[in-house]
Amino acid sequence: MNSSARSFAFVKIGDFSGCNDQVLAQLRAQFPDLEADVIDVLDFRIVNRSDAAQLLWSVAREYGPGSCLTRSRFHARVLRTQYFFSKVRQQLLQRLSSNRYVFTFQTQSLVDASIPGIPHFLYTDHTHLANVMYPGKQSTPWASSAWLELEKSIYQHARINFTMSSHVSRSLVEHYGCPEAKVQCVYVGGNATTVDSDTEGEARFARKKILFVGVDWKRKGGPDLLSAFREVRRSHPTAELTIVGCSPNVSVPGCRVVGRVPVAEVSKYFQSASIFCMPTTVEPFGIVFVEAFAHGLPIVATNIGAIPDLIEEGKSGFMVPCNDPAQLANRLNGLLADPARCGRFGAHGRARVNARYTWKATGQKLADHIKRCIAMEARPAQVSAASPACDMALDAAVGQLGVVSAFAGIFRTSG
Repeated sequence: MNSSARSFAFVKIGDFSGCNDQVLAQLRAQFPDLEADVIDVLDFRIVNRSDAAQLLWSVAREYGPGSCLTRSRFHARVLRTQYFFSKVRQQLLQRLSSNRYVFTFQTQSLVDASIPGIPHFLYTDHTHLANVMYPGKQSTPWASSAWLELEKSIYQHARINFTMSSHVSRSLVEHYGCPEAKVQCVYVGGNATTVDSDTEGEARFARKKILFVGVDWKRKGGPDLLSAFREVRRSHPTAELTIVGCSPNVSVPGCRVVGRVPVAEVSKYFQSASIFCMPTTVEPFGIVFVEAFAHGLPIVATNIGAIPDLIEEGKSGFMVPCNDPAQLANRLNGLLADPARCGRFGAHGRARVNARYTWKATGQKLADHIKRCIAMEARPAQVSAASPACDMALDAAVGQLGVVSAFAGIFRTSG
């Protein structure tokens, strides 16, 4: 271990649903003697317009010519090409080699921010192959076999792969062959400000207000919820549905569309709700469920992804199959008819969140594993990104794959 290193690198890709600021704050608190070198991949400018033709060729080669016919198809696939990966990797190596670090840390798993000889850690809410665990058609285009090998290398280069859920931990072990010792589920915290929402007792749950919070209306199961809500209104004509985070074009009695609001304002919608419902069809984690429990709400959701980690069936909420509005309506009707049960479910969920799903608890787990890993290994001298071995490997990859198109613009467009 290099005793002169007094910093750690924190590599991120934009906001990451508000998680990046929280994770960074926890690492800073746990490693107060180290400076944080924050690197946002979205800030990279590594290619120019003249590279567009070459990038089109790389997408067509890995995914077929039809992937280049529309802008949306092209953008959905360009992030998962050998071409794109190698160019970002080159830029990261150049940027990271300018400093000496005690360790490097990245969130999400679309790039490889490891440096030879430096302990590297990753924290993610997904793997690409976890998509096979979701039912039905997926919104994420399937990746090429070449890119999946590169994704696998991201996990192999990390000393420890931290995950938000057992769902992702299982995928890393079963789909990518990661040793169980290199996979640690540390969970996650919520982002919305929470307050004591129990002062009204059962009166809060007797108001029969259902809340949906999500940006992607279709992927988060909004259409199914709307169908279920129509049925719910037959048994509970005073029931209300509030939609926060998106603005679908709906016209249903009792339904109010709020649209996007600042994160700081989301809490008031949780406080005024009786039940939280988001029947999502694809969900790497779903921090919004943590926030709903933190506000003492019972939850009705689908039984996919990390949701079974969060909801204890019949104790804090109910889980239903995807694309099943009838079962969804049945569970909502049952809770709306029993305010006392709603209160018990909400209290149970809040206790679970307070015990497991806080940023402080996650930060402590991250730090404990990182410190233990660093202490156990006598880190060899840092291998510079400009070393002959690294240069040869990188030159071979870049020479074979060529140059990618404008990274930041494509990344932002693709979301």
